[in-house]
Amino acid sequence: MVRLIDPEQQDNGVFVTGSEVIYAIYKPKAGERPLNDFPNGTLYRREKASYVLSRELGWPRIPPTIIREGPYGEGSFQLFIKTAIAENPSDRDPQNYFSLRDHRLNDFVDIAMFDVLSNNADRKAGACIVDEQNTIWAIDHGLTFNQSARRRTVMFEFNGLDYPVRLIKSVEELLKKLASESVFRGYLLELLDSEEIRELEIRGNEMLDVGHYPILDPNINVPWPMV
Repeated sequence: MVRLIDPEQQDNGVFVTGSEVIYAIYKPKAGERPLNDFPNGTLYRREKASYVLSRELGWPRIPPTIIREGPYGEGSFQLFIKTAIAENPSDRDPQNYFSLRDHRLNDFVDIAMFDVLSNNADRKAGACIVDEQNTIWAIDHGLTFNQSARRRTVMFEFNGLDYPVRLIKSVEELLKKLASESVFRGYLLELLDSEEIRELEIRGNEMLDVGHYPILDPNINVPWPMV
């Protein structure tokens, strides 16, 4: 985690008293470990591409994410979300999908659908967090958009369920923008390669045609660790 600063709120490199303190989760390109199913040095750009896609769709909630130079070189900076403290003193761990699904499952429908569209290979239970206003945020999207990667998730409760109409309409509108020389498409081309964008279009069209969440295998399509 790093502290973000506004150059206008500094005086000769010293923080100005009273300036707002903002933190971000910094994921530098130099810190990425090699993976078999993702090109080296691309994960931080996928973090930003996921935010860009969510912003265009209007869902799910992904913290604002930018790419900048940091202490260890270029990387993604995602706004740090302060999580709620559990009411039960014996349970101080942050809430996650497993602790929330029994009573807030409907609040995850857009995250599960986003994972299908972005081909998320790493939806752990802890990649969903709750802020102090009880709002659920989706985080950790470095393993997305690669058509060669296996989709991995803990959200098997959605297997085979119909996509919500309002969300599928958003995907339909998104595909129209991807099919044209839109600013949005140009922005994605700065973060992903053209084949990955083509596969994004293919997945979106498949979602429209099929109309329901895929049926994934909890023995195969599962991340590790699960939290």
